[in-house]
Amino acid sequence: MEMSEGFPPVGGGGARILVLGSLPGQRSLAEHEYYAHPQNAFWPIMERVFGISGNYVERCAGITKNGLALWDVLQASVRPGSLDADIRLDTAAANDFDAFLQHYSSIEQIVFNGKKAEQLFQRLVPEKVSGHLRLTGLPSTSPAYAAMPFKGKLNAWQAGLLLVRPKH
Repeated sequence: MEMSEGFPPVGGGGARILVLGSLPGQRSLAEHEYYAHPQNAFWPIMERVFGISGNYVERCAGITKNGLALWDVLQASVRPGSLDADIRLDTAAANDFDAFLQHYSSIEQIVFNGKKAEQLFQRLVPEKVSGHLRLTGLPSTSPAYAAMPFKGKLNAWQAGLLLVRPKH
């Protein structure tokens, strides 16, 4: 099986909230964009909460402007398909959060996009790396998580992201 490899983080020096997914899905990998699947609620939620819109480059600039950073827990893993349940834990390699959090020292909160991202982080990242940060689990924006409608996801994300408001 072929390894799926994640992307570099999106963010700027003033990032205060790190949004973590598990690993990019097949559509995202093909398009080299975070949350590229058209049914993924991530970008529509960012538009509603922060007014972030436009093409991918413009949306990434909006993420940075609003004090957010995007990344994934995993640097690489074997995952046939796009479902988090298919991630092969025996092949999972975490990103270097120690270096990331030193570089982005203004991060105050980590928000997990779904349970799997939160579980992978807790399993693979030593607590000493993130012990000083607020950790917030939010519902997955993936279309595979259909148990919660968009409005429920939006409300949860609005509440979770507004715990730490970016300074303007």
